[in-house]
Amino acid sequence: MSEQPFSNEVAMRIALATRALPDVSIRDMIHALHGAIGEDLNEERLGQITVTQLKTAFGKTFDVDGEEAGDDTRAEHIIAFKDAVRILWGIKEDVNLPAIEPYTDGDMPNSVRIAVASNNWEELDGHFGSCLRYLVYQLSGAELRLIDIRSAIEADLSDDKNMFRVNLIRDCQIVYIVSVGGPAAAKVIQGGIYPMKIVEGGSARAILLELQKRMNSAPPPWLAKVMGVAVGDRIRNYKALV
Repeated sequence: MSEQPFSNEVAMRIALATRALPDVSIRDMIHALHGAIGEDLNEERLGQITVTQLKTAFGKTFDVDGEEAGDDTRAEHIIAFKDAVRILWGIKEDVNLPAIEPYTDGDMPNSVRIAVASNNWEELDGHFGSCLRYLVYQLSGAELRLIDIRSAIEADLSDDKNMFRVNLIRDCQIVYIVSVGGPAAAKVIQGGIYPMKIVEGGSARAILLELQKRMNSAPPPWLAKVMGVAVGDRIRNYKALV
């Protein structure tokens, strides 16, 4: 991956601002910012950009002058630009995220680490390649803890977005997503992570508590493999339950 030409804070602002605008890539945003405020993108310069400057830099990409777009569309674009500029300034909205629970390696014997693709609170509602963050849980047969929350925003700045995301959760044995593309799924599996797709999504805790029940009864082969349970032990454990 090429060296990032600006700070992590600037990268985060640019990535978040890009998400506020429809059909814009990170590279489009960086090109527009270079045209508006120069090549040196830093926090001070981002804090001085105006809505007019950003709109002008993008030209007619969004019909920002309203000459070809209806009033409703024009109004939506203006709101989007205002939101993007506020983000570039560094004005952060209160992000409602769950509390991380203390965890030290070894606290939960025979546990597995699970990433959950999420955009909101403690929900499984994200696609692997576009979710805002991964909720990272430690799950054992007796306990469930949310041990980390990892932002995936900077993946958009990477030369290989999917590999960036794989590396972000490489210490996890399982990742839950609502969707994942074929090439991305291949990289997930090659990274030693088992992808679990639940299209309808839902509460991350509720879904993981259901998985916990399966861990404590007769785990399917894929789960037993993730847990490191040998084939013979799987059979003996199953017979002991019936």
